[in-house]
Amino acid sequence: MFQGLSNGKSLSYSGVMAKRVDSQCRSFQTAIAVLGRQWNALILNVLQEGPLRFSELALRARGPGDKVLSARLKDLEKRGLLTRHVETGPPIRVCYELTRSGRTFGELALAIERWGRELPATKE
Repeated sequence: MFQGLSNGKSLSYSGVMAKRVDSQCRSFQTAIAVLGRQWNALILNVLQEGPLRFSELALRARGPGDKVLSARLKDLEKRGLLTRHVETGPPIRVCYELTRSGRTFGELALAIERWGRELPATKE
């Protein structure tokens, strides 16, 4: 059951108090922009297990093609969510690892999963 408070600063769902989020603030909008890009959340979630080479990441992500995966990895690196390590060869190997900011997505992923369980099933 939802209960809004007259001061507008906090919300209550079944008696649990939560801070109200300003969906127009820059931080919120930036997070939504990152998660709104297809495959970003999946990549961040797969990398929660630890560093992976490109081929390992592609195998575990099971979705984006190599070209798209490469573009998303570059974008996430530019945003400071992961780092790219090149291991000199031969053969040359490239490994991707989450930064501290990228690892914090793990908590969000758990919350998203919990929320997903609460959503009503839809017929597709």
